[in-house]
Amino acid sequence: MIPRRHVALVYNMKKESADEVSNRERGDQEATSGVATATRTKLQQTRTDTYAEWDTEETILAVKAALEERHTVTMIEADEDAPQRFLQVQPDIVFNIAEGLRGPSRESQIPAVLELLGIPYTGSDPITLGICLDKARAKEVLSYYKIPTPAFRVLNTFAELDGAPVEFPCVVKPLHEGSSRGILDSSLVRTRDELERQIKRVLTDYDEPTLVEKFLPGREFTAALLGNGSSLRVLPIIEIRFDQLPAGVNPLYSYEAKWIWDQSDHPIEMYDCPAYIDAELEGHIKETCVRAFHALRCRDWCRIDVRLDEHDTPHILELNPLPGILPNPDDHSAFPMAARAAGFSYSSMLNAVLDAGSLRNGLA
Repeated sequence: MIPRRHVALVYNMKKESADEVSNRERGDQEATSGVATATRTKLQQTRTDTYAEWDTEETILAVKAALEERHTVTMIEADEDAPQRFLQVQPDIVFNIAEGLRGPSRESQIPAVLELLGIPYTGSDPITLGICLDKARAKEVLSYYKIPTPAFRVLNTFAELDGAPVEFPCVVKPLHEGSSRGILDSSLVRTRDELERQIKRVLTDYDEPTLVEKFLPGREFTAALLGNGSSLRVLPIIEIRFDQLPAGVNPLYSYEAKWIWDQSDHPIEMYDCPAYIDAELEGHIKETCVRAFHALRCRDWCRIDVRLDEHDTPHILELNPLPGILPNPDDHSAFPMAARAAGFSYSSMLNAVLDAGSLRNGLA
């Protein structure tokens, strides 16, 4: 049994978009100063998917309540003041769900600070988080270990497309985004004109390199992994059922599929958990995901997206070492969904992650 500890919960909370900010909030912003306020104001004026990776107040409070069943919890927002707060609070361990403020290494920011301060934390280290957010770097590591992943190329500028061989159909993605940001229904392209439009969109809207990835025609799954070493387990696999999407859309787990079409007040039943697959395919998916988990040196937990090729061979699409954990089952958050199928409650799932991190840090 892990003893009761002082846990700091570090997070990024979704902010309202600029047109939703109330007059009072705008007045508060104008009355304050500092880098953090300027950053938040700038972010509120950007794309509608800016906060897709960040957590809602509902989720953050649900995580806090779950951890408080066994521990004392202090909440710390992952902003520019976080390092000083860690020094003031001096927690035994930090439960990290912070996605970071900006840049391709944003998910590494809080773990790097905690390592500098010598404070233990849950989840993967800065190197793993940075590599996994850069889809190409993660795929390069997977390829080195001969773990299947779709063929790809990275374009830093539109001019690099000239003369570049591209096999259709393919999927166009921002290089280092999560939560399906920048992956639209139109991201699956079948012609040169469609490809050019999507590359221009990503380069313009996200100001970052573009990943062009071979589209695999098979079924898609996601697997939640929990633990470390010999205690690592793969929770029941989830299949994403594209045949349940609106008629005429692409078989792609797009931003629209994840955040727009599927809403808690009118959900799309597009998830089978556990997936209806035979034992051989289940074993193949689990084995591939465990290999990927170890190859990228993930820790404590991770959600891994998998798609089958035309021969039903599982390929790793990407690893999510900071998985989404929405508490409402109607929101179809994959990691909690898999945990429920394995017999975990929401609170026991989160405390299992904390236990894994505590044991790994020698805090048992």
